[in-house]
Amino acid sequence: MLKAALMTEFDYDYLIVGSGFGGSVAALRLVEKGYSVLMLEKGSELKAADFPESNWDLKRWLWAPLFGARGLFQIRPFRHLWVVAGNGVGGGSLVYANTLPIPTERFFQSDTWASLADTNWEDDLREHYQTARRMLGAAKSEVTTPSSLLLKGLAEDRGIPEAFEKPHLAVYMGEAEKRVPDPYFNGEGPDRIGCHRCGGCMTGCRYDGKNSLDKNYLYLARKRGLELRADAEVVKVSPLTEGGFRADCLMGARYFGRDRWTVTAKNVVFSAGALGTNKLLLKLRADPTGLPELSAQVGHRVRTNSESLLFVTIPGTDENYSTGVAIDSILKTDEDSHLEVVRYGAGSGFFRTMSVPHLGGSSPAGLHAMLIALQFLRHPLRVIRALFVADWARQTLILLYMRTIEGTIKLTRGRFGLKSELHMGEAPRARIAEATSLAEDMAAKTGGTVMAGVAESLLNVPVTAHLLGGCCMGETKDTGVIDNRHRVFGYDGLYTVDGSTISANVGVNPSLTITALAERAMSFIPDKSATEPGAWADS
Repeated sequence: MLKAALMTEFDYDYLIVGSGFGGSVAALRLVEKGYSVLMLEKGSELKAADFPESNWDLKRWLWAPLFGARGLFQIRPFRHLWVVAGNGVGGGSLVYANTLPIPTERFFQSDTWASLADTNWEDDLREHYQTARRMLGAAKSEVTTPSSLLLKGLAEDRGIPEAFEKPHLAVYMGEAEKRVPDPYFNGEGPDRIGCHRCGGCMTGCRYDGKNSLDKNYLYLARKRGLELRADAEVVKVSPLTEGGFRADCLMGARYFGRDRWTVTAKNVVFSAGALGTNKLLLKLRADPTGLPELSAQVGHRVRTNSESLLFVTIPGTDENYSTGVAIDSILKTDEDSHLEVVRYGAGSGFFRTMSVPHLGGSSPAGLHAMLIALQFLRHPLRVIRALFVADWARQTLILLYMRTIEGTIKLTRGRFGLKSELHMGEAPRARIAEATSLAEDMAAKTGGTVMAGVAESLLNVPVTAHLLGGCCMGETKDTGVIDNRHRVFGYDGLYTVDGSTISANVGVNPSLTITALAERAMSFIPDKSATEPGAWADS
């Protein structure tokens, strides 16, 4: 049963919906301030032994509960983009690539939110970025792999050797297979084992080397009193007449026939990620008994990092491109764009099932299939060899290109769930000339073939692991969903703290920025001892 009331009219001071980078920060900082906190996570709690050895183990890897799969990775197709995201206790940290960059100046000065900072965003967030990196155990990559050497060579070939960089990584780089006491929190954290460099970061670390949220924020929060329940989906939040909120939840790992639970809390923090939070808030805004006073801006200004995801598959290579960490080096092509070489562990070749020859340039949508077929006819042996390599992950360079270019879509409610609509600027597109050029240079250096996913080549629709926005900041309810302290307009005691609040194009892997913004949001909430029970900060 849920926890009994704690000498107040509410079961908890705070309910947190979701356990990703925003929710985990909120959980730790709130329990440290003396509040009673319940966290509900729709996904399952997965340990190292639960993670798949490869992404062919679909039941362990994919999140598809209708079909009995409660893994850590979900794929969601929309008209204008396909989204991949993490699921489970720890959210996106279970599947992200451990990379923790600080964005460029353009992000902080974007006119979509620059005027909302207390001073300026770069200064406002500086100390919180430092805290986030310390909490996540970030350290400069010292890993050298065949792919990082190729990327370094590409920088030299282009006359920009200084553009090759090593990123900060959230990985414990101790001795492999040796368990040691917590190296990060004066022994208060969990024991750790050094990175095996197996490349399996994005299918879940099976060796306790990755600094996912269950190893830091969540671990420490639970030690301090956080109550966390997995397999718990919040389906409704409604205000109570006496203040505070009631949440209706479906509990259990079954898809049908789950138990219904109800809990009350003085405050609620929505942290279900950009997909989950937008879906839930759009539903609650449309429900007269839910949260109908939410801003009409919910679901607006949804953005990505303007990515292009390409594959260079190299049949017959003697190199093993699957060993190392998920991302160990970066090539900054200019102030606004960069390229990363990503990897999956050996045997993880699921994405070959979605690969076709890459189409560069622009062409009418109706000709895409014909042009792909033409490439196959022109180079049948090359394409067949690329599609049927013995181990796709070992013989493929996964190239992720990102840039700081604004352009947004809108998420709305459709008959079968969320749907995407154009909002401002051009529709997201997968084909970016510089990304194609970089991939072709890599293919020329290695004798490989440039491939891409079906969505990118056939539909010119990008695949993104960085869906952001939809609950953006504004000066008022007419211009945003939250204020610059993440308080939801229209309801005292509601907060949104996750990737849905990102209000400009980060242009880089966003996990560190989400964490830093969450640290900042929580810094405004006073200790419970300084307030009336369950009160929140109004200034």
